[in-house]
Amino acid sequence: MKKSIVALYLLAFFRTAGIAQPPASPPAVPKAEISNGILYARIYLPDPEKGYYRGTRFDWSGVMPALEYKGHTYCGQWFPEYAPTTHDAVMGPVESFAPLGYTDAAPGGSFVQIGVGLLTRPDGSAYNSFKYYPVRDPGSWQIKRSQAAIEFRQQLKDSLYSYVYTKRMELPKDRPELVLSHSLKNTGTRAIATDVFDHNFFLIDSQSTGPGLVLKFRFPLTAEGARGLDDLAAIRGDSILILRQLTGNASVYAILHGYDDQAEDYDIRLENHKTGAGLRIRADRPLSRLVCWGNSKILCPEPYMHISVPPGETVTWTIRYEFYTVSISNGK
Repeated sequence: MKKSIVALYLLAFFRTAGIAQPPASPPAVPKAEISNGILYARIYLPDPEKGYYRGTRFDWSGVMPALEYKGHTYCGQWFPEYAPTTHDAVMGPVESFAPLGYTDAAPGGSFVQIGVGLLTRPDGSAYNSFKYYPVRDPGSWQIKRSQAAIEFRQQLKDSLYSYVYTKRMELPKDRPELVLSHSLKNTGTRAIATDVFDHNFFLIDSQSTGPGLVLKFRFPLTAEGARGLDDLAAIRGDSILILRQLTGNASVYAILHGYDDQAEDYDIRLENHKTGAGLRIRADRPLSRLVCWGNSKILCPEPYMHISVPPGETVTWTIRYEFYTVSISNGK
């Protein structure tokens, strides 16, 4: 009965706000829907047996196939083929931690991926984030839901790296925002030192990557290891502009510089001036690395932050997404 009431509320919200009801996800996939009357989001839930995403690159909590605001859509399937263990079969603001203990593990031994669990190192090759590693222990997951928020709690107990990881996804009252609040408690015997990044797989209004799509930062940009920043895209001061339609296997990539060691520089805008939709990303910790990647379907800012947690201590961090509209133009 409670689920039926929530479903009716969301349907009424779509009609009142002029938002098209998002396509249904596979019925066997555990999922939840949240709304504050301004934003709507659908979220896939972590489940080692039936979960939509069971890969080993990204945190299992928070995969978001749908997010809508003022008739604009911000998420959707951007990858060509789906399988639950494919490393990039994810959508929305998904996060990935650097592995713990991989270099110390012998072939056949175990290492830890926060947000996934205890994994098996199959051989002596270097760690590869695009590779699937067998999950030995996904830990225990607890989920708390309300109308406008959902909270995930993963607990993993290992001989060296043990932790309690909590992520809360909330749509605050009367604001066009999504807030991701995190905490990581180290319950093991070794210090946890890792870098976590958000890949930000936002597919705005189902548009392919082309002119009108802009990434903006709060500092002048320089780049290294750039690919496609000569004919497909260009750095213009504090922004990256898409110059030509990306087709086929075309892609852009760059490691970006220009930020300082202050949380204020973790401030990124992604705008589509062809459709009029935008979003702003901010956090309460400084950037430790900044990457931009895009293909024919999607343009992703990838901000990193460093996390260090001594045994027995807890570290927290928060990422905020603000959604808004922009003027429609060619974006140049």
